[in-house]
Amino acid sequence: MTLDRRHLLKLGAAASLSGAIPLVAGAQTMDHVLHDTNPPKGIADHTIRIATGLVELAADTIVSTKLYNGQFPGPLLRLQEGRAVTIDIHNDTDTPEQFHWHGQFLPPAVDGASEEGTPFIPAHGMRRIKFTPGPSGLRFYHTHMTAGADLSRGLYNGLAGPVYIEPRREPGAYDREVFLTLKEFDPYFSRTEMALDFLAPKTEVAALREASEASVQAAAKKGLPDGFEVAYNLFSINGHMLGEGEAIRVKQGERVLFHVLNASASEIRSLALPGHVFKVVSLDGNVVPNPAEVPVLWIGTAERISAIVEMKNPGIWVMGDLMDEDRNRGMGIVVEYAGATGKPQWVKPEPFRWNYGLFAKPDAKPATPDEVIEMTITSNPAALGGFDQFMINGVAFAMDKMDPLFRLKFGRRYRLHMRNATDDVHPMHLHRHSFELTSIAGIPTGGVMKDVAMLGKFQEMEVDFTADQRGLSLFHCHMQPHMDFGLMCLFDCS
Repeated sequence: MTLDRRHLLKLGAAASLSGAIPLVAGAQTMDHVLHDTNPPKGIADHTIRIATGLVELAADTIVSTKLYNGQFPGPLLRLQEGRAVTIDIHNDTDTPEQFHWHGQFLPPAVDGASEEGTPFIPAHGMRRIKFTPGPSGLRFYHTHMTAGADLSRGLYNGLAGPVYIEPRREPGAYDREVFLTLKEFDPYFSRTEMALDFLAPKTEVAALREASEASVQAAAKKGLPDGFEVAYNLFSINGHMLGEGEAIRVKQGERVLFHVLNASASEIRSLALPGHVFKVVSLDGNVVPNPAEVPVLWIGTAERISAIVEMKNPGIWVMGDLMDEDRNRGMGIVVEYAGATGKPQWVKPEPFRWNYGLFAKPDAKPATPDEVIEMTITSNPAALGGFDQFMINGVAFAMDKMDPLFRLKFGRRYRLHMRNATDDVHPMHLHRHSFELTSIAGIPTGGVMKDVAMLGKFQEMEVDFTADQRGLSLFHCHMQPHMDFGLMCLFDCS
């Protein structure tokens, strides 16, 4: 927390609020907590410690939050695809924790989600885990706890860090790599939602909009206000606000491969570098079939983008978010050419719509699935103590039951036909698998592999995956308040 009067006033209001609403949408069971009194033998390849610490975002702005190894972001873990690794995870806090290996194909006991049966890391305890990293590319690790009304839990804190699994062949020539982790701090409750209109195609389904409007009207008749949203006071890249920390120093003619991770709990971020373009070579760690240049990166919660920027416009620039308020409060970083002088410059780029189809195979025809699973996402505004309740096919996920909603057969190819009857963009994430985007807003596509994809408001999207991981796999919106209040389900593959 930031130690200033404004925060203390808000903290008091939040405490009053949390007393009036449920902490979580269903209790998070601790049935899988391990209490191993015998420490493992031998030395681990990596050691991670979870503890409360301080992040100095700026000289006069210091936040207290949970961290990995006392830093934000957590340490970059460079692993080798196919080479087994041993990692010790120590929990020095007073509450059990989960450690999710986002984007990797791991067994449920290791993946890091209690919904799948992963044991908790006990308070003041540890777990040693062993696994074979994969697939290659930019992945990350983060906490996977339900937060509900507690803005110190889950992804609202600083428990996130990048993983780079060395591929056998790098996606394109470059001179060096730069890792960027985008993150907000000092969250608070609000009723104001920032509407974002940035996706292409823009096509909406009238029936989905009508269903959403009917739900809003029904809530209004009950006297329910708009549901709670989460907003933030502080913004950072690599744990520093714009103008603080080290600049990215470059030379003219360099080709820099930027690995960008959006570690936000609930915000979709944009990123632009005036006078330059990003050549996207990888999405969520997966090499794209059609690398393409774009002026702006749009990155949903938990998405990752790897893009090459050719440094050919000397000066001192601000690489930052398109939203002026967020950028001015920290969501940016300085890029400085060798020999350049003066103040960092920001120039807003021309309007640009983000379209996953830009990176797809031309005229791609995805394989015919063995089965299509229909999913309709709906919401009940302010239905859960002032929070919106979200449902898949009329079912809100219950942490106290954790029943699988869909049964899968091993080896079969499934198509998820998602229909979004809400006015939110939902970054949908599938654990333990990657999926292929096969249709966006009714337009066929193919070849783009991801583990998170933004489903536009009142839109449809289809993704295909092969059920090649046995056991439970979690599927959810990666926005913390959405997953906390129902927007999750389990697949059970046998």
